[in-house]
Amino acid sequence: MNRSILIVICDFFLLSLLAFSTPDINKVAQTAAPPVTKMNMNLATNQVTPRQDLGDVMRLALDEERKNRDALLADLARARDFVNQQDQQIQNLRSQLQTNALQAAHLQESETNLLQQVAAAQGRIAALNEQLQTIRAESALSNEQRAAMEAEARKQAEKASALERQLAGLQQTNQLILADRAALNTQLQISEAARQSAAASAAQLQEEVQAQHQINAKLADTVKTLATQSSELAQQLGETRGLAPNDIFEQLTTNRVLASFYGLRRNLFGFDTTKYTQTQTLLATDGTNTFALCHVQDTPLTLWTSGTQWKDLSGTLARGSAVSSIDSVSFCAQDPRVVLIRVPAAEARALGCKIYRLSQEPFKFQDAVVAGTQDNYYGECKFQIDTDTPQYVKMDRNSLKGLFGKFNPSTGDLVLSKTGELMGLMANNNYCLVLRNFNPGVELKFGSAVNSDLTAQTLSYLYSVQSQLPFKLQ
Repeated sequence: MNRSILIVICDFFLLSLLAFSTPDINKVAQTAAPPVTKMNMNLATNQVTPRQDLGDVMRLALDEERKNRDALLADLARARDFVNQQDQQIQNLRSQLQTNALQAAHLQESETNLLQQVAAAQGRIAALNEQLQTIRAESALSNEQRAAMEAEARKQAEKASALERQLAGLQQTNQLILADRAALNTQLQISEAARQSAAASAAQLQEEVQAQHQINAKLADTVKTLATQSSELAQQLGETRGLAPNDIFEQLTTNRVLASFYGLRRNLFGFDTTKYTQTQTLLATDGTNTFALCHVQDTPLTLWTSGTQWKDLSGTLARGSAVSSIDSVSFCAQDPRVVLIRVPAAEARALGCKIYRLSQEPFKFQDAVVAGTQDNYYGECKFQIDTDTPQYVKMDRNSLKGLFGKFNPSTGDLVLSKTGELMGLMANNNYCLVLRNFNPGVELKFGSAVNSDLTAQTLSYLYSVQSQLPFKLQ
């Protein structure tokens, strides 16, 4: 409620209370003295004034209330106009949003159509490019075919011209031949008479030649029979008596191959160290593969519990000026101390040395020839069969006969039978591993790739295999 209205109402109630209390005062005044009558007159006169003031106040209050109401109505009208304006703006915005949504949908549809048109255009461009490439290829092919046909036509024209020239020359030569044929007919008649005479002489000579051929054939058969018998006798004599150790060693020195090995590794102090070894060996075959062989101690490698990790390994086989590189080595499955080096047939032929065969009857003779691989010594030695180690024979060192230079057979020496075939290799100072066939086991690659092959683990494993051999063979 408005504060001014509340004040007016409070004044109205106050004046009403005063008006209702006036009669009681008059009654009191009537019992009093005359002076009171004067007072009554004055009160009667004053009774009109409050009522008149109340009406004035009420009129003023009503006038102010009307003004306030008019102001409120004016504010209400302005508020309604503002609300109407806001509603109109909202409707306008909604219309704009609908319009924008329609435009967006239209734009999206237009964009989709454009994308489809672009894709179709790209497809047509690709097709046109393919057609263009095909047309270019066909055009190039047509040009090449036309050029080839023109070249062929020129070639045929040149050939025709050459044939015409050749024909002219043949016609001229034919005329000369006809002239010569007439002269030859005359000579033919003369020669025919001479031929008949020579034919008679040739027939007689043919009979004599046939007779001589028969005699020569009989002589050739006789010589072949004698040669076969002589070879068989020599073979039987050699198998019975065996070759002399001197002959075996002389043949070995002629056909030996020098095996060289080079190794690079890092020592405990972090520095790279190298190891270079050489040994004399030979090439041998089991009828299928060809190998060079040596003892592991003649190489940079060592079989031990903690094997060595090599960074690089390389090697060569050399005889005279012929050199063959070593790509890998294998360790014999029977005894890993025996190193086998596979030699391809072409490289074996290039080395030009004798390829020894493995002895098929190693126990036919009681003696064997032992040849050193580091020093030029050899000797004849008896051996014994050990039933506990059937793949090995024990060399009788008490029966050693040094035949050339110092003779102290040791680990790694080559052992040959009395027939000149390879019997085996000395596994240690007393036992020889008898090789009846090559049985390569673990393979170790040479070259820089050896660094990734974990050579330390391989050599440690091979040492464990060696350790499982009987103590007398280690």
